[in-house]
Amino acid sequence: MDLAYMDALPIEEFIQRREKIGEQLADNSAMIVFSNIEQRRNNDCTFPFRQDSYFWYLTGFNEPDSALIISKQNAQITTTIFVRPSDPLMETWNGRRLGVINAPTKLRINKAFSIEDFKQEATKIFKNLTALYHYQGLQPWGDALLNEAFSTPPQYISWAPILDEMRLFKSANEIRLMQQAGQISALGHIKAMKQTRPNRFEYEIESEILHEFNRFGARYPSYTSIVAGGENACILHYTENDQVLRDGELVLIDAGCEFAMYAGDITRTFPVNGKFTQPQREIYEIVLKAQKRALELLVAGNTIQQVNDEVVRIKVQGLLNLGIMHGDIDELIKNDAHREFYMHGLGHWLGLDVHDVGSYSKDTQNGNRNSKIRNRPLEVGMVLTVEPGLYISPKSNVPEQYKGIGVRIEDNILITEYGNKVLTSSVPKEIAEIEALMAESH
Repeated sequence: MDLAYMDALPIEEFIQRREKIGEQLADNSAMIVFSNIEQRRNNDCTFPFRQDSYFWYLTGFNEPDSALIISKQNAQITTTIFVRPSDPLMETWNGRRLGVINAPTKLRINKAFSIEDFKQEATKIFKNLTALYHYQGLQPWGDALLNEAFSTPPQYISWAPILDEMRLFKSANEIRLMQQAGQISALGHIKAMKQTRPNRFEYEIESEILHEFNRFGARYPSYTSIVAGGENACILHYTENDQVLRDGELVLIDAGCEFAMYAGDITRTFPVNGKFTQPQREIYEIVLKAQKRALELLVAGNTIQQVNDEVVRIKVQGLLNLGIMHGDIDELIKNDAHREFYMHGLGHWLGLDVHDVGSYSKDTQNGNRNSKIRNRPLEVGMVLTVEPGLYISPKSNVPEQYKGIGVRIEDNILITEYGNKVLTSSVPKEIAEIEALMAESH
């Protein structure tokens, strides 16, 4: 049982979140959120446990096999949690448990029961309710428990839109933790730049990054790190990290730590030997120019789609100048010709998940859940990544000197009333700064 993550935020924050949820529930209804369960790795070993982000957001509780119910009757909000019971034998083998007796006081929740008594106690809570909020499919083990509690399962209302919207806007306490996640992630990237040199393996540099994360209190990465040398950088989610880093090539590193459950997410691209070649420099400068412009434009009131449109124009013009693309810039953009070299979006929400929840579209907010247009105006309190890239496959029909070059530059920003704040600015991204840093340690 590990409550250190909960202690990173004041308990009042979790209470306020539950109260805010309660205000949005229909009267005579309840909402249920299930925790993660341990995931089998092999035989009787499990992966390191990581709590479900929704469940943690409302409880700060980092144990598996748990459930939270927020019920509302006659405008009165009651919170109930189901946890694993205390078990001295199991705790000797597998670690401490909070237990039923301690849960109400520690988590500031009205009632607590053993998860083994879920059917009996939940049935009492659900009796005579007119609505039940539940996210079907998120936790199959929880779906099974609910099916046991009801002879005929009711029509559920998804709570995801409510919680997604809440999680999209970060509190002052969350911002503090995300600044720390960004700073520790930055230290990992700086360490990677200092330790990279020809003939080291990608996984060696990955280990340097993870060690730096651990040194500053982030035990885990927020996603599987990408250390992609040479043409491996043209594979967007390359994670093998098992190749030799070669003299004269670039390495693209996409890595971030998870600090107190909150994610950092940084990408930097730099030369293995510490010196950019001219073709590498030319591609890199296009991406850097696009990112700098994006950082100028990603402010409250603008949309990600607006900014991405300008980023695309900068990239297409740059590729035209180098002879990598040919034709009329407007026709090329209209026909999505750039997608051969830039096939992902400009960025994504960041928070408890590295690809955090929340609507990107005004249409989605209005009920069109299928809309993929990122036309929602940015607002104060949102945190997102900014990650333009160019990836020139070895198979592309382009001048030979550009083949196999992949570049991405990614930072994390907070939207503020004064523009935006870059949370990851301490990692060099100017060519001269990168070369100077690497020269110090080579």
